[in-house]
Amino acid sequence: MLNYPTISHTTDILRPTQVEINLPRLAANYRAIQAHAAPAAVMPILKANAYGHGLVEVARLMQSLGAPYLGVAFLEEGILLREAGITIPILVLGGIIGNQIPLFLAHDLTLTASSVDKLGQIEAAARAMGVRAKVHLKIDTGMERIGVHYYSAGPLLEASLACDHFQVEGIFSHFANADAADQSYSQLQLDRFHGVLDFYAARGLPPPPLRHIANSAAIAGFPASHLDMVRAGILLYGVYPSADVPRTIAVRPALSWKSRVVYFKVVQPGHPVSYGSTWQSDHPVRVVTVPVGYGDGYFRAMSGRAEVIIRGQRYPVVGRVCMDQIMVNIEWATAYNGDEVILIGQAEDGAAITVEELAEWAGTIPWEILTNVNTRVPRVFVEAQGVGGGAGEQG
Repeated sequence: MLNYPTISHTTDILRPTQVEINLPRLAANYRAIQAHAAPAAVMPILKANAYGHGLVEVARLMQSLGAPYLGVAFLEEGILLREAGITIPILVLGGIIGNQIPLFLAHDLTLTASSVDKLGQIEAAARAMGVRAKVHLKIDTGMERIGVHYYSAGPLLEASLACDHFQVEGIFSHFANADAADQSYSQLQLDRFHGVLDFYAARGLPPPPLRHIANSAAIAGFPASHLDMVRAGILLYGVYPSADVPRTIAVRPALSWKSRVVYFKVVQPGHPVSYGSTWQSDHPVRVVTVPVGYGDGYFRAMSGRAEVIIRGQRYPVVGRVCMDQIMVNIEWATAYNGDEVILIGQAEDGAAITVEELAEWAGTIPWEILTNVNTRVPRVFVEAQGVGGGAGEQG
């Protein structure tokens, strides 16, 4: 079972390395996406600890804002939300194993079904438990991950009409390349999805009420794909999927990652810093140590490439990133123990380190940066009056 424990004491005695989540900004992002996608509904995607932002707190906020649905990846995430008091519908987007189905039903979670066999198992479990399941049918239009192929979806749709113990509430697919400048493949996928939906018109039947295929990139740049509902993932958290996606929605990052200086020393020339002795200076420099490392999700691949902000100035991370610590060369500038170190976020004077920069330094994508911030890093939630549900810190 997933476990994101809540810390009830003050942040003063927590680790100096913390992630700060701006809940009012998250709320503003949701409303901006909602206005842009209307009349389509917006499903916030909360998988992977809400992209590192804190699963339960973000879910509470989205529920308070009237979100009609939440999306998660796994059964355990859905159960954790139900146990935390989240009552709105939750779609588990990932594949399922048959013996999990009773747990889905017991916690009123919506299942993703992508085969006739899975439909049969859901029907049997719902009949045995005396309940009515909620199902979304998954169509593979070009991702080759999970979902029945668009060209062989007919039997699945036929089987779904014959079952008495579940409701087909939705039908969906997923774009593979919606964040690319060339939208031709996305258009092909959308055309294939509409071809599957023709099944219902050919039989004089209405389609399932929730047709959805648009992810964050498609929400911003492919309005024809919005249909009945869109799935807001990384865009909800204020990060655009790629430079090729048009900036059509005003969203801002909701996550800041900060630490503090815990040690200061003068390093003499010819004395290498950190494992592997990969960096040394040819003149005396001041080096500070910061208590964050790859054990927190600050990627080792950023060694020798990353920068941080101290006292409004950017400085390089030198030597290899350790499991729990990094070293920063401030040359001959001034820094003191306890000084704030911005890993992701903006200083008061406007200097900023972005998620996109960390992704470039690590040779990865913003999604991986956000979702790899370890749960040992405390999450501190910043609220405004009338926004969100429940103050507190989550570790």
